[in-house]
Amino acid sequence: MRANDGIALDIRRGEVFGLLGPNGAGKSTLVRQLTGLLRPDRGSIDILGHDIVRHPERAARLLGYLGQESTALDELTVAMAAETTGCLRGLTRAQARSASTDVLTELGLTAIAGRPLAKLSGGQRRLACFAAVLVGERPLLVLDEPTSGMDPVARRAVWSAVDRRRAEHGTTVLLVTHNVIEAETVLDRVAVVDEGRIIACDTPGGLKALVDGDVRLDLVWRTEAPLGVPAVARLAERAVRSGRRWTIRTTPEQARELVATVTTGPAFAALDDFTLATPSLEDAYLKLGGRHEGLAK
Repeated sequence: MRANDGIALDIRRGEVFGLLGPNGAGKSTLVRQLTGLLRPDRGSIDILGHDIVRHPERAARLLGYLGQESTALDELTVAMAAETTGCLRGLTRAQARSASTDVLTELGLTAIAGRPLAKLSGGQRRLACFAAVLVGERPLLVLDEPTSGMDPVARRAVWSAVDRRRAEHGTTVLLVTHNVIEAETVLDRVAVVDEGRIIACDTPGGLKALVDGDVRLDLVWRTEAPLGVPAVARLAERAVRSGRRWTIRTTPEQARELVATVTTGPAFAALDDFTLATPSLEDAYLKLGGRHEGLAK
């Protein structure tokens, strides 16, 4: 079994490019190859004219990498983690301290600058690790689930910082995610990864056009679906079920009939909530044949 199989990507300078897929799809393996941490069996990786397969050590000079786990900095304070990263990237101590101060201010971390990362909440720690990645500018940022565990304010700070660097320095961003909502919001283009292969690559809008004309009906039952109701029993045959939630993909015309069915009589009495939505990236992913498990909303 191959973690990555025949992947070919061309990421443009200055864009936010995404790798979207469920856990276990091969995204992290691909990132380890791009960052020079894992050598591919064959093929080439070119970053800004540098062959990373032949010269993996050059990756550290070209990109800033935020992995899913960043325990190496845990015993350092927020300020020292950022400053140390700057020094490791060739800045003088004074330059690193100045850059660290600027980044911590930008991300709203000044109040906790003196606290060790190990003592922070998950979201604060993640934001502090992101701050360290930004010290000592790199033309490429590789961010693996960068906003995991963050509250909305912190997530907004992350993407504002990314947008600022794109505007001022032309920074390119590779985002690895299984969060479809974030992917739809921030990405210029997205490659959909499943079982180690790229099954599609386009803009979010282009991928959603694959399911244009369909809608998604989500039903959430109070306890269990009333399968004794014939109309609900028929729905069960076409629904994707996850606990109390049923998801049905259908045409707008059929959706009106389905909504009428579940909002009357005993079906409505058993219903806790329902939503009707236009297609998402998740819908496009499933249309392409991807696995349902692991994508986050």
